[in-house]
Amino acid sequence: MPLSDVAIRKAKPTNKAQRLFDGGGLYLEVSPKGGKWWRYKYRILGKEKRLSLGTYPDVSLAAARELHADARKLVAVGVDPSAHRKATKIAGMERAANSFETVAREWFAKKSPKLVKGYSEKVLARLEGDLFPVLGKLPVSEITAPEVLRAMRRIEDRGAYETAHRVLQTCGQVFRYAIASGRATADPTIALRGALTPATGTHHAAITAPEPFGGLLRALDGYDGSLITKHALRLAPLVFVRPGELRHAEWAEFDLEAKVWCIPAAKMKMRDDHIVPLSRQALAIIEELHELTGGGKYLFPSTRSPRRPMSNNTLNAALRRLGYDKDAHTAHGFRASARTLLDEVLHFRPDYIEHQLAHTVRDPNGRAYNRTAHLPERHKMMQGWADYLDVLREGQSDTVVPIRKRAHR
Repeated sequence: MPLSDVAIRKAKPTNKAQRLFDGGGLYLEVSPKGGKWWRYKYRILGKEKRLSLGTYPDVSLAAARELHADARKLVAVGVDPSAHRKATKIAGMERAANSFETVAREWFAKKSPKLVKGYSEKVLARLEGDLFPVLGKLPVSEITAPEVLRAMRRIEDRGAYETAHRVLQTCGQVFRYAIASGRATADPTIALRGALTPATGTHHAAITAPEPFGGLLRALDGYDGSLITKHALRLAPLVFVRPGELRHAEWAEFDLEAKVWCIPAAKMKMRDDHIVPLSRQALAIIEELHELTGGGKYLFPSTRSPRRPMSNNTLNAALRRLGYDKDAHTAHGFRASARTLLDEVLHFRPDYIEHQLAHTVRDPNGRAYNRTAHLPERHKMMQGWADYLDVLREGQSDTVVPIRKRAHR
């Protein structure tokens, strides 16, 4: 006679295990300790076996009957349901081990030590925020170009066209790693070349005309927020390094007697050591700053913890407070300002400028110059640049005399 919920609830444990049969090999085993287990007794290839279907009441009578019916169908076609369950579990584990998220995190773990800290944080944030929600659980070998495009469209829908291009590049790197590690055979991002909306506009807005740049310098001097932030704002145009390099500046990297800031390769985008000659004006700011933060690790520590550098949004937020929004000028924009004015107004040699921007510059034989290339000339250029900024700050841009003639390049 088939079981009922009432009969199951009334079943009490005895000193021996009890079996309450429902029919077709399905029964409920009541242990002496009171546990109630669903079992399915079947024969496969002439051998009697049992399959556990869960415990009551977690698995109800109706649910047990459904599981039993599925298992009987397998037996009917000669498939052992116990072996099938193990194979399914293994397949699920392999699927999880080869999911896009698992492979991407493995790729990131190997890649991140070679990335600048601030940049590596951005890469991880893009993976977690833009890719994992859409592609994370999918087997990396089964992801198609339309599925990748769907993830990119979600980014474009919020107007982040430049980000979409960058995320697609990261996505391609993950797929190429999956191919190299034997977990995929193709990179679906290749089929998406030209499929994204072109990124338009200037990514890092910058003031590049002398007179308004002088106005910006005066605004920086008048900043009335945090003194540490004010020093960072004033130093930024003098050294024109990337914002992340400035934020992560450490006192141990500065040789004030030699008038240089030596940034280690681990912090540089191009993964090469970089030397920043320090002008008199830059040294004066650094010496003032030493009284505030010289006892710690960072020149510009976080307000929350001196063991961490200031937030990556601090300088841009300060610029917005001064009235310069993201379309007018950004912290990264100081690099474009310096590059333009050093070339077009002060007429310094382009290779000196590119060296100081930490861009790769090659000699006539195609070899990259080392970090000390043209260092004396770069010292002169950085001092000339600082003197020029003093002139602009005073509102005398029309009286500037080029420091070098183009004919002398």
